[in-house]
Amino acid sequence: MEKRIPLSIQIFYGLGVSYAIVDQIFAQWILYFYLPPESSGLKPVMAPLLISLALVISRLVDMVTDPLVGFLSDRVNTRWGRRIPFIAVGTIPLALCTIAFFYPPMGNEKGAFAYLALVGSLFFTFYTVVGAPYNSLIPEIGQTQEERLNLSTWQSIFRLVYTALAMIIPGVLIKAIGKGDTLLGIRGMIVTLCVIAAIGGIITVLFVPEKKYSLGKNSNASFKETMGIVFKNKQFIMYLMGLLFFFIGFNNLRAVMNYFVEDIMGYGKGAITIASALLFGMSALCFYPTNLLSRKYGYRKIMLGCLSMLIIFTLALFFLGKIIPTKFGFVLFALIGIPIAGAGFIFPPAMLSEIGSKMSDNAGQRIEGICFGIQGFFLKMAFLISILILPIILVSGSGDILSAITGTPKGVEKSGIYFTAIVSAISFIISFVFYYKYEE
Repeated sequence: MEKRIPLSIQIFYGLGVSYAIVDQIFAQWILYFYLPPESSGLKPVMAPLLISLALVISRLVDMVTDPLVGFLSDRVNTRWGRRIPFIAVGTIPLALCTIAFFYPPMGNEKGAFAYLALVGSLFFTFYTVVGAPYNSLIPEIGQTQEERLNLSTWQSIFRLVYTALAMIIPGVLIKAIGKGDTLLGIRGMIVTLCVIAAIGGIITVLFVPEKKYSLGKNSNASFKETMGIVFKNKQFIMYLMGLLFFFIGFNNLRAVMNYFVEDIMGYGKGAITIASALLFGMSALCFYPTNLLSRKYGYRKIMLGCLSMLIIFTLALFFLGKIIPTKFGFVLFALIGIPIAGAGFIFPPAMLSEIGSKMSDNAGQRIEGICFGIQGFFLKMAFLISILILPIILVSGSGDILSAITGTPKGVEKSGIYFTAIVSAISFIISFVFYYKYEE
């Protein structure tokens, strides 16, 4: 008789996606901290090109660890299970590395470059150690499609909560902790959020008995054999490519939200909280309807609808302050939240859990871990591409782009902020094409 996963275990599992907080910190605050807008009260730490190079180095390190960690978690067998030990080892170091981002050596551009590359490499390594095994718990302890969908839903709910928290309260925390000192306020905000992130991971480690609900099977296939299995699956490839370009566009939007609010719309840091609350509040309202629509029509059709809306709303940002009055910027952020409910939260874990489980059944090897590890590789590639192009795009309004990105650190250009919206829309269009080719 199959063991049913009680509601309490589903909730304890969902709480462990708290690493979404550090994901949001990286996406929204790293570039802001190292290459701040003129009105921020901060000074650029180093030239935009050096920021890109340092983060590219860390991403390259990270991309090697993703499939490796997934493969190892498929093969390992401990008294606590295959996935939980990895989460236990990585949770606290991940929080500490996130905090370390915001303490670079100031006034020493070469030292800051080396520091950012090192801290970034450690950050992404521990992010992988936590993230890939955590996601692999869905097909690990969920033995039926219903159980996997329930676990994916709770993960999506808490990912939404954590991401919204990391986007909504920073403005309030910076003001309350800094009391006019922006640097102190940002650092205090980061420490507070990282403590919350660590607590969520620890709860999952302590209260999700993986061994009790797992089938207790592991993979004995070699790394080469495993990679051969996964990359022969055409639908897995279509899914990964659609995911890649969606998150390139989404990462760009998350990173420039602060710039749109402050430099385009002309509001202070407190308005960042309002814009974030509208985006994720609308996403929360659409979460349950998206879930119901997905049950009736499948993931593919709803994903294509979500991408279509994102393309339209993102292009509208390009006209904000031109044709569209700036006060309607808040409306646009709320509208963007509608498709994010499905495309950004519900679909990725649910779709890959089904793909990974079916692939494992067909191959006779439990290889869900490496599926999520490879997904992590593509997610990190999306971040790498975003962080590589964003600093260049944001300073692209000056006449001499090469000088702007390699010379003395300069502020962000408004034309660069607008151009980011176009690049994001193009990414969503490419994602649409791959999901259109995906056969559910």
